[in-house]
Amino acid sequence: MQEELKKRLSKDPNNGLLTYEYIANHIGSVDKIMPELVEIMIMVDKTGQFVVSTARYLHAIDPKKFANSIDKLIKAAIEKDRERVYLGDLAASIWGTDYKERAEELKASDDNFRRIYKRLYPVGM
Repeated sequence: MQEELKKRLSKDPNNGLLTYEYIANHIGSVDKIMPELVEIMIMVDKTGQFVVSTARYLHAIDPKKFANSIDKLIKAAIEKDRERVYLGDLAASIWGTDYKERAEELKASDDNFRRIYKRLYPVGM
């Protein structure tokens, strides 16, 4: 990644919007620098909004090709979205709108899903 681009994205005053737009506008040519872009996104996004949006976008484009990046973004979203504003949309986008009906199966097979589900539907509250 070019140093100038890295500096510009790292100083994003919009919590990741610049990085999200860069990924979306250059999706055909960012494969080699995607890990760096994901790290920058995680660093600058304080609320999880653009971390979630980027995970959803990459999943819609090619979930297998971007699996590692999606996994990192989901893990970051779980930590950043403390108010649970974006996690429901993330779960529906990644695991399908019927994720609630398949919750037990998904919790047993996917740690990220288990953590999100626990955050969305805490027991005993």
